[in-house]
Amino acid sequence: MTVVPRKGRFSGRAAQANADVMPGLRARYEEGIKAGRLKPDQAQADAIVPLERLAAELAAPASIFFKSDPPKGVYLHGPVGRGKSMLMDHFFAAAKEKKKRRVHFQTFMGEAHRLIDAWRKGDPAARKARFGQAKGDDPIAPTAEVIARDARLLCFDELQVTDIADAMILGRLFEALFARDVVLVATSNRAPDELYKNGLNRELFLPFIELLKEKMEVVRLGGPVDHRLARLRGAQTWFSPINATTEAAFEALWDDLTDGAEETGATLEILGRKLHLPRAAGGFLHASFSSLCEQALGAQDYLAIAERFHTVFLERVPVLTPDDRSAARRFVHLIDALYEASAKLVVLAAAEPDALYPEGEGSFEFERTASRLHEMRSADYLERGHVPSVRVP
Repeated sequence: MTVVPRKGRFSGRAAQANADVMPGLRARYEEGIKAGRLKPDQAQADAIVPLERLAAELAAPASIFFKSDPPKGVYLHGPVGRGKSMLMDHFFAAAKEKKKRRVHFQTFMGEAHRLIDAWRKGDPAARKARFGQAKGDDPIAPTAEVIARDARLLCFDELQVTDIADAMILGRLFEALFARDVVLVATSNRAPDELYKNGLNRELFLPFIELLKEKMEVVRLGGPVDHRLARLRGAQTWFSPINATTEAAFEALWDDLTDGAEETGATLEILGRKLHLPRAAGGFLHASFSSLCEQALGAQDYLAIAERFHTVFLERVPVLTPDDRSAARRFVHLIDALYEASAKLVVLAAAEPDALYPEGEGSFEFERTASRLHEMRSADYLERGHVPSVRVP
């Protein structure tokens, strides 16, 4: 899809704002091509046009646009690996808006739920301290006030809805945000009409989809090229044994696939508990075997990880002994969750899959996990798209 910029939109000072912003955004992209970090891609170049339009409108005087005609956001969707997050990086860096925030969508929703809970449970003094107001029973408006106070521009990575608790509040929350002139930019693997597909009570979610299409310019970043998959397909994804050479190669692949993105970390909320994962960058997770399999985690934790991350880098997987049966069992649950979600897995291990748990309780059943680990290195598996399921609490 080629997106044609709107004509007649800018005049006077607005046109100057457009001229000031556009070179910065496109120049960042073109510099990446010249440096060899990116390959020329016409679909990506086309998708830059609406992002340039929005950056210009945000930079224009508020009296021209923002009070009478808030800028439309951008909803950028397309297959995995097409460069959506990369374009978001360039847009966010170029956008001349002081009150801006970029956040993973699931992190944002976790924060929204906590604000809603704080309003419902807080007494008037606590509400006043946190929200600046205290009256009323409905938590949506004060929650939106807090969010809008901190960000005029909200940029979401990987907008997807798999949780019924999120689905039931999104329409009202986003309506309140739009009413406060918050502008949204989002990347997603799914078109708006595909969000929360087959979810429970989806008919109640449909107004949110219509709201997105009204308030955001929907742009498909199409094309057959999965740049990330192309790099992963040609790379080694199982590194063993553990030594300086394999460690360096493992880390180099992480840097390559994430394009050096900032590791912002992620906190998942599972059954009222919080699981903090410090080395997360967008849909990528970098974690150790010890942190995921030697801690008191269970199947629900691993399902949440598989839902949240499309690619997991797991380091320092040891050869397990009979005394490690609990860690081996957790490892099995982790691999099952990642496999069922078609998440990609890169491993730094002490041995090949078949030699990781040669004897001990459950070692016979571990053979199925070893088989899955071999399959997850195959080209056919790497071609599979990430398929997180809808979760009902």
